[in-house]
Amino acid sequence: MNIDIGHWIAGNFGSPIEFMKKHHAKITHIHVKDRKKDLAGGGGQNVPFGQGDTPIKEVLQLIRDNKWPIQATIEYEYAPPAGSDRMAEMAKCLQYCKDALLSKT
Repeated sequence: MNIDIGHWIAGNFGSPIEFMKKHHAKITHIHVKDRKKDLAGGGGQNVPFGQGDTPIKEVLQLIRDNKWPIQATIEYEYAPPAGSDRMAEMAKCLQYCKDALLSKT
C-alpha cells in the first residue's frame, strides 16, 4: 500500500507513525508533503516542508531506523513563495528530507 502522510494529517487521522509501525510490511512507499491539520473542515493546506503538521522527520527516521524497504517520494504541491520557483522549492524539500535522515534526533 501507499501512505500519503500529508493527506493523513490533513484528514485529521492523527499521526501515521503507529499505523506504519503496525502495517510496515504492507507499505511499499509513502508520499511526502507537508500539510496543516484540517481545522475548518475543508482539508488542511499544503505548505513548505517544516511549516506544517506532517511528521516528515519522524516518519523518515522511523523508516531509516527500522531499515524498512519503503520508498519515500516527495510530492511538491504548494505554490512557490514570492521570489522563489518550483525548482528552488523542490531543492529545499529534498534538503529537508536529507537533513531529517542525517539527524540523530
